[in-house]
Amino acid sequence: MAGAPRGSCCLAPLFWAVLLLIVSPGNAFYLPGSYMHTYSEGEEIWAKVNSLTSIETEMPFSYYSLPYCRPPGGIKKSAENLGELLMGDQIDNSPYRFRVNVNESLYLCTTKGLNENDAKLLKQRSRDLYQVNMMLDNLPVMRFTEQNGVTVQWTGFPVGYTPAGSTDDYIINHLKFKVLVHEYEGTNVEIIGTGEEGSAVVSEVDKKGMSGYQIVGFEVVPCSVKRDTEAFSKLNMHDKIEPVSCLLELRKSQVIRQQERITFTYDVEFVKSDIRWPSRWDAYLKMEAGANVHWFSIMNSLMVILFLAGIVFVIFLRTVRRDLTRYEELDKEAQAQMNEELSGWKLVVGDVFREPTCAKLLCIMIGDGVQILGMAIVTIVFSTLGFMSPASRGMLLTGMIILYLFLGIVAGYVSVRLWRTIKGTSEGWRSLSWSTACFFPGIMFMVLTILNFVLWGSKSTGALPISLFFTLLALWFCISVPLTLIGGLLGTRAEQIEFPVRTNQIPREIPARKYPSWFLVLGAGTLPFGTLFIELFFILSSIWLGRFYYVFGFLLIVLLLLVVVCAEVSVVLTYMNLCVEDWRWWWKAFFASGSVALYVFLYSINYLVFDLRSLSGPVSAMLYIGYSFLMAFAIMLATGTIGFLTSFYFVHYLFASVKID
Repeated sequence: MAGAPRGSCCLAPLFWAVLLLIVSPGNAFYLPGSYMHTYSEGEEIWAKVNSLTSIETEMPFSYYSLPYCRPPGGIKKSAENLGELLMGDQIDNSPYRFRVNVNESLYLCTTKGLNENDAKLLKQRSRDLYQVNMMLDNLPVMRFTEQNGVTVQWTGFPVGYTPAGSTDDYIINHLKFKVLVHEYEGTNVEIIGTGEEGSAVVSEVDKKGMSGYQIVGFEVVPCSVKRDTEAFSKLNMHDKIEPVSCLLELRKSQVIRQQERITFTYDVEFVKSDIRWPSRWDAYLKMEAGANVHWFSIMNSLMVILFLAGIVFVIFLRTVRRDLTRYEELDKEAQAQMNEELSGWKLVVGDVFREPTCAKLLCIMIGDGVQILGMAIVTIVFSTLGFMSPASRGMLLTGMIILYLFLGIVAGYVSVRLWRTIKGTSEGWRSLSWSTACFFPGIMFMVLTILNFVLWGSKSTGALPISLFFTLLALWFCISVPLTLIGGLLGTRAEQIEFPVRTNQIPREIPARKYPSWFLVLGAGTLPFGTLFIELFFILSSIWLGRFYYVFGFLLIVLLLLVVVCAEVSVVLTYMNLCVEDWRWWWKAFFASGSVALYVFLYSINYLVFDLRSLSGPVSAMLYIGYSFLMAFAIMLATGTIGFLTSFYFVHYLFASVKID
């Protein structure tokens, strides 16, 4: 998944769109994520390089950690947003120069003889399947391979390879680029663009000067070619050379060996294309053959789950309504006699609102759950509307962090108001607000700090710079904590939720059960998990296998179904517990839906074992498990909050409907 612009990027496109609609009735289209650039014939464009990545280790490294050619003016890092830094992106300039619509073969450089460390590092990166991630006009380079007669699309190209049956490793030192360009006339089009290059509205006056070529595709065929290093070392960077074909003969490939000199070259071919600029990302986002049938089966399964959950809920509502009707039709004497004869939820009327154990922790978790759930919903809605394009790296993560910080006011309000409802007083709300502000972020910071030390030890670009750590802490304490305290203050002034029945001084004894009630609670998480586990596969593939995830519309539907199913499961389980005279429903209502996180974590382990079989080493496994734990913990807080709040209002409504003396 990718992201990009800065903090206010989500509102800028909306502002320009409204402005354009007001100012001019002309034709327009919205291009989320980046600003369209039109190049003239022969204009120079320089490719950029991102961190080296691997699905085997999941630890990114700097492109220039390997002995590659340096750009003429030295290495210059591109400005990166918060999301890019957290994702381990390190975007640098490169020596790869392209001249628009000019086909040429160029020399880059010849290295000195590889020392022992460089040779060992190149071999290790090749065997760990590290990929070079290159970009031209913000488009990632793409390559195609044949596997079992099927053409497979990849982004990036390998550092090197080890042929089957060979003990030698070979480096990719020659690249055959194909750049797809669309000839643009610049008529009858107005563009709104947002992105790394800034934002702009192109007016009628500007259109005349915009004719030229737009880059709509960037492909590569990587090769290993052994060169005459003595002859090539006399050339200067970007001198023209004779083009060469990619040969499969190992004796003509460049082996990685100590004291070996490596010559880097590349070919460029520009091809005119009918692909228009707004559609240039379609090639990266399209699914493989057969995926539509797979999505259709997912949709069917989700609808069946929703239908079954709806039936259970309807039956349950009819049962409760019948019980209430029978109970209210009796006079007081008959009600007393009925209480003696009947068992069920009506007998726990004096205990159902008894203060739960660890009430403060429950309030904290509900507050944090509301904050995470709000962040998820708003992020997915904005992504569905197209404000978070894959062309804008880091935008998704940056937007999530900003939303989480500002939703602290909601977390403080909800946690303190629930505390007042349980305790009947606002005493201790400051301590509660502080705890709410620090609970989930504190756990996340502890886990990330441990993982960061591991990445620092491995010299990975995935390690957060110490300056970024302080930046995150400053954002946390300067924005999230004060807003949470303000929310807590508002919670103390909000109208208190009164319980409809009085609580007895002596707790009612809970009848013994044949099996622990927590078994049912843990089992209840399977139904919400059924609504998301297939979608979870695509999300995990996006995170760990470097695939683009952009079906946010479908993800929004899954999220809405998940909310409905979590609410229904928790309410049904709460009713079942009350029917067996178990009045300790508070935590069980939370974990009835929150237990889906257990299955998410177990599924993540299953994904690690069966789908990430290539993941190597304890460090990589530790990173994977650490990030999976954080994801599952956040899901537990969000889904548990849905179940608890629904059950709370259900229980409040149920006992408010009973006539009590």
